[in-house]
Amino acid sequence: MDYNGAAIVAMKGKNCVAIASDRRFGVQAQTVSTNFKKIFEVHPQLYYGLGGLATDVLTLSEIFEYKLSMYKLREGRDISPKTFANLAASTLYERRFGPWFVEPVIAGLEKDGTPFVCGMDLIGALNFATDFIVSGTAKEQLYGMAESLWEPDLGPEDLFEIISQTLLNAQDRDALSGWGGVVTVITPEGATTRYLKSRMD
Repeated sequence: MDYNGAAIVAMKGKNCVAIASDRRFGVQAQTVSTNFKKIFEVHPQLYYGLGGLATDVLTLSEIFEYKLSMYKLREGRDISPKTFANLAASTLYERRFGPWFVEPVIAGLEKDGTPFVCGMDLIGALNFATDFIVSGTAKEQLYGMAESLWEPDLGPEDLFEIISQTLLNAQDRDALSGWGGVVTVITPEGATTRYLKSRMD
């Protein structure tokens, strides 16, 4: 889990939810790339982030893409965040004896506009959060910052500011993550993605 490094956080707001990640792809202390994708779109109301071993991030995102396409083909509708959380958990649990080294974070809005965030460990044990959820090598730093800054019923702009500050301050204290950030804020009207500049060292 500590080979490539990651910092991923999702937070609830008032009728909105946000998910953010760093952009570094490194091999232990050596930085290889600064635009590695760790957050993936399911549909405009649902995103997920994968923190962990980079090869498993790529493989698992393709497995999810296939399973989500099959779901849409069979059901004829977009998957809800809670259903996707269970799909992701069962996908990880299938490989429990030789697990994917990935800890997913899921953020989205339910049909009625209720914000939803959850995370899981590498064998799919679900953790439904009422405030925020974190993943990656910067987990402890993200918890500390999020506990300090997050408050209930944040609007989309305030939520963007809080999650950005949480991510940037946490990854500054973790040698294996960083090199910029990407933040997606999901509202009933759609999703907005913004890129953050950060310390490049």
